[in-house]
Amino acid sequence: MFSLDGDSRSLHITGGQGGSGGPAQLQGGAGGVGQGPIVYIAASQLITQNLQTTVATDRGLQLHNIRAAQIASHCPPPSKVFCGREDILNKMHQFFSDTGIQHIYVLHGLGGAGKTQIALKFINESSSSCFSNIFFIDTSTIATIETGLKNIAVLKDFGDSPEDGLLWLTSKVEEWLLFFDNADNPDINLNDYIPQCNHGNIIITSRNPGMCVYAGSHSPVLDMEEEDAVALLLKSALQKATVHTEQIAAEIVKSLHHLPLAIVQAGAFISKSRNLDSYLALYMENQARLLREKPAQSHDQYAGTVYTTWQMSFDRLTLPAAMFLQHCSFLHYNGISEDIFRYASRYQFSSSGPSKEEVQEPLEFLSHFLRPNGEWDSLQFLDATNEIQSYSLISFDAEKKLFFIHPLVHAWSQATVQNPRRQMSIMGSILGMAVSESSQWDIRLASLLLCPHIELAVQMDAEVALTFRYQYALIFWAGGKYKYAEKLLEEVLQKQKQILSEGHPDTLQTIGNLASLYSALGEHQKAKELKSVVLEKRKQLLGDNHPGTLDTMGNLANSYSDLGEHQKAQELRVIVLEKQKQVLGEDHPDTLQTMSNLTNTYSNLGEYQKAKELISVVLGKQKQVLGEDHPDTLLTMGNLASSYSYLGEYERARELEVLVLEKQKQVLGEDHPATLRTMGNLAGSYSVLGEHQRAQELISVVLEKQKQVLGEDHPNTLRTMGNLVGSYTVLGEHQRAQELMSVVLEKQKQFLGEDHPDTLQNMGNLASSYSNLGEHQRAQELMSVVLEKRTQFLGDNHPATLRTMGKLANSYSALGEHQTAKELDIIVLEKQKQVLGEDHPNTLRTMRNLAGSYSVLGEYQRAQELISVVLEKQKQFLGEDHPNTLRTMGNLAGSYSVLGEHQRAQELMSSVLAKRTQFLGDNHPATLRTMGKLANSYSALGEHQKAKELMSVVREKQKQVLGDRHPDVLEIEDC
Repeated sequence: MFSLDGDSRSLHITGGQGGSGGPAQLQGGAGGVGQGPIVYIAASQLITQNLQTTVATDRGLQLHNIRAAQIASHCPPPSKVFCGREDILNKMHQFFSDTGIQHIYVLHGLGGAGKTQIALKFINESSSSCFSNIFFIDTSTIATIETGLKNIAVLKDFGDSPEDGLLWLTSKVEEWLLFFDNADNPDINLNDYIPQCNHGNIIITSRNPGMCVYAGSHSPVLDMEEEDAVALLLKSALQKATVHTEQIAAEIVKSLHHLPLAIVQAGAFISKSRNLDSYLALYMENQARLLREKPAQSHDQYAGTVYTTWQMSFDRLTLPAAMFLQHCSFLHYNGISEDIFRYASRYQFSSSGPSKEEVQEPLEFLSHFLRPNGEWDSLQFLDATNEIQSYSLISFDAEKKLFFIHPLVHAWSQATVQNPRRQMSIMGSILGMAVSESSQWDIRLASLLLCPHIELAVQMDAEVALTFRYQYALIFWAGGKYKYAEKLLEEVLQKQKQILSEGHPDTLQTIGNLASLYSALGEHQKAKELKSVVLEKRKQLLGDNHPGTLDTMGNLANSYSDLGEHQKAQELRVIVLEKQKQVLGEDHPDTLQTMSNLTNTYSNLGEYQKAKELISVVLGKQKQVLGEDHPDTLLTMGNLASSYSYLGEYERARELEVLVLEKQKQVLGEDHPATLRTMGNLAGSYSVLGEHQRAQELISVVLEKQKQVLGEDHPNTLRTMGNLVGSYTVLGEHQRAQELMSVVLEKQKQFLGEDHPDTLQNMGNLASSYSNLGEHQRAQELMSVVLEKRTQFLGDNHPATLRTMGKLANSYSALGEHQTAKELDIIVLEKQKQVLGEDHPNTLRTMRNLAGSYSVLGEYQRAQELISVVLEKQKQFLGEDHPNTLRTMGNLAGSYSVLGEHQRAQELMSSVLAKRTQFLGDNHPATLRTMGKLANSYSALGEHQKAKELMSVVREKQKQVLGDRHPDVLEIEDC
């Protein structure tokens, strides 16, 4: 028995009594009753000693627990090689500067992006001045979170449970900081562990952007700025910063896509090998191995490598999410759209395409995102992509509705696939299936989205059906990648001839498309020959009046136009139109399209009035048949506006273009290629109306949108850059114009070829820029090259060749070689009379130039006679108020002046000024130039005061309209 006496505090230990003795035996009597001893021990001293020992043990254990809690809750310092991130750090300092409320800041981004290091750097910079207590909690699992909160309770002697830790944080009204690091698991409800109070500060780092729901503010942690990335690499690699090492480091960090963890790993490897120069070559050959390798020495406590970091996230994905990420790694890492998979799931099988067995694997993958009835299920797709986003392995641009993958994640994800060649073929087939459903897309817009993905499939030689490769070529074509399209179409055609025969409809379709592609590449003769072949075969197989035959005839007419054979093109289009009216009807869209093409032919022949009348008929029919807002109707309205411009009705053209633009914005969207084309045309109208600044601003907007939508190297983008050059020129910014034109020309040489019509056109424009800068010799040499190429590819008599000859004649004039210029102008004039006719605007322009040559050579009477002929013809065919007519009237006034007929010159110039003021306004540059010439006429008549006053008005207006440094203003200042 054990008892403690309250008074004596003695310990009594009683042994108890023994049992009775055993029975008597022969040897002796019965045994006596046994009695155990009773022992009394006074134990006050012993108890005191034991209690002291117990208390000492408890205190030691408590101190040990507190010490352990302190260690567990302690924030480590940031890495010694930390660099940059000033924008995020400044934002965090600003956010946490306010007091009195609870602040929660979320740093979210890809694993390895540096979220934890940013948080630690912020804490290191702020701890002494801002926060009373700082607690670090590993948030990767529920167990580590609860341990962290329990440690807070123990540390503050407030209990020993997670609930006690939360209670201390909730009840302690002060500026503590709680750092939830690695809150990556989307299945953990972090709200259960956030103190529910109105005080304190919390930082959360997570791969899951969904954590932003808790944030008062947040920052996506993206790749580093290049300057900071270079500094980080050199620090990690123990390399001195020199011009040489910084250049090499810049190339390395670009290849690592500025990801901090990858940079630190690379630095560690370089510090071991001591060879910065050789790393990039090693990395290119051994990317996966180097990004998987853990450095022996590290600058921080991060345990994972780049690849192992992402692998841990990948291993948590469900099967559909993991499969989707792997499939996306065989697309381009940018611009991944749900529509690719949605349209692929709707693929309609046909006799010319692959069978279901051939695309079984793509269909099996797509089935993960289909409802039981086979329809696309956006919710299932969203579930998979949201799951991947929760680990930042893929990101979503809400504005563009597109997904994108970090390039290194993209490469790593490819490396997780066991059979990449088969996977690429699956994804290549999905792309082909999507493109085949492009009738539901706008093919031009689809091409912008799909081109990078299809380019990757072609580069990786994806094994896909022949019909899909054909679809790839059409996408390249629509995307302006003509060379890629040409190569693919030629390959497809070769196989179709072997498999189907040359006369098969599919083969003929490919030949026809290849011919049109040659036209886009400027190979017009090659295109014409191929179209002629197609036309003959279609006549044999389908007959003369089949819609397919008529369509081919129309395409052949386009080639005649491209080759400058406008009369032949007109004759063929008239035949096509008559047949289509009989076969399809007058209101059929194909018939209306041919009518629209015929108006272009009339314009090429200088019959602008006839073109305007026909395009008006087309427009009226399209409004009835298609509706006023149909894209084709709007396109025709734009063509009508162009007809107004040809006829000098610039104000009317502008009004119509404004109307078309507003409708296209509503129907097609602000960034649609057709909308942008109309914006460019409107800028041209502003320019001819003298609103050059407005024109330049609008063309700059078009250019920026085309760069975003089409890409910087698309032919349409380059064409717009050329138009911007024109704006700079009219504003007198000739140096800027020349520099931009040089850029455009180099890109066109690279992407279209040195002999493409657009390239040659801009070579001529560059020559003009040289002339504007006074570099006439350089201009003449370049224009000679253009003429030689145009003669070679288009022939001596092509209108473009003749225009170039005319410009070369102008170059000779600028160099003072007026006799050479005159002789060349005479040759051009004779050829234009034969090819275009005596009354074509181009012919009349050459006649005017020739009159100028006569004038400078002293043949004033001959000049006057020729310019008078030009004027009469322009009045007849263009009208008395057309800008070209007024320009010729001004030239005739100049002829009168040199012949001493100053009164006649002054009267004619006054008439020109009145008309220009009426149609262009008081401040149009052309109006002001005319006022200047009129002032010269007054001066020649001896009315010097009148001349001086008028010149002063001109000077002030030109300064307002053109600026102080415009050449026209400086010329007047010199006068």
